[in-house]
Amino acid sequence: MIKLVVSDIDGTLLPEGTIELNPEFFEAVRELKKKGILFVAASGRPYASMRKVFAPVADDIIFIAENGSIVMHREKMMSSNFIDPALAREVVEYLRTLPECEVMLSVPERVYLETADQRMYELLIHGYHMEVAQTDDLMPLCERTNKLSGYREAGIAPLADQILDRFSNRLNTMVAGERWIDLMNRTADKGNALAELQKLMHISREETMAFGDNFNDIGMLQQAEESYAVANAADGVKRAAKHVAPANTENGVLRVLKEKLL
Repeated sequence: MIKLVVSDIDGTLLPEGTIELNPEFFEAVRELKKKGILFVAASGRPYASMRKVFAPVADDIIFIAENGSIVMHREKMMSSNFIDPALAREVVEYLRTLPECEVMLSVPERVYLETADQRMYELLIHGYHMEVAQTDDLMPLCERTNKLSGYREAGIAPLADQILDRFSNRLNTMVAGERWIDLMNRTADKGNALAELQKLMHISREETMAFGDNFNDIGMLQQAEESYAVANAADGVKRAAKHVAPANTENGVLRVLKEKLL
C-alpha cells in the first residue's frame, strides 16, 4: 500500500520555469491526505519558489528543495546541507570563467546573482518565482550556501562535461534541465533526502511512489518501489524507472494518481 508520493516539478509536473499547476492537482493532494498518503514535492528549485507553486496546499505537504539540500515543512527546516566554504569559492571562481555562464548562489532564504542582466532576474522572479537578490560579490556568501548553479541561456550542454570533470569527484554535480547545472555536497541528493524522510516517517521504499524526468531524479526514483518517468523524460531516466507515465503536458502524474490511488 502506497503511503508516500514524491514528485519532481520542472519537466514532470510543469514545463520548466513555469508556476501554473493544474488546479485539479491540489484537490488530488487533499484527497491523498484524506487517505493517509503523504505528498512530497522534490525539486532543484529553492523552497520559496516551490511553496508558491503549491500555495493552496503548501501546509499539507513536505518540500525537498534545492535537489535535497534542504527539507522544509510548514516553514520549518527539517534538514540542511551546506557546502564547504573554500570549495564553494572555488566553484564560483571557475563558473565565472566560463562563456555565457551565469552563477547563482543559494541560501535557504533566497538566491543571489552577480549579474546585472535584467532578463535573468525576469526569469527567476517571474518564471521560477524565486526570492532573488543582487550582490557585487558572491564570495562572502560562500560561508553558508547549500547549492551553487551555473545557468546558460543557450543551453548548459556545451559546458556540462568540463564542470562535471572538475567537480563531480568532490560535489554532487548534475545537469538539472536544459539550461542549468547544480553543485551541492555529495550527500545532498533527492534520493538521500527521501530516504531520511522515509526513515523519519516510518515509510518503506515499497510504500513509496515517485515521479521524475531528469537525471537529478534518479536517486529519488530508486528509493521508490513504484517509480515513474514521464514520457518526456530523458532516456536514461526512463531506464531507471519501473514505469513510464504520460508527459507533463498531458498531466501524466495526475493521471497516474487518479488511476492508481484515488
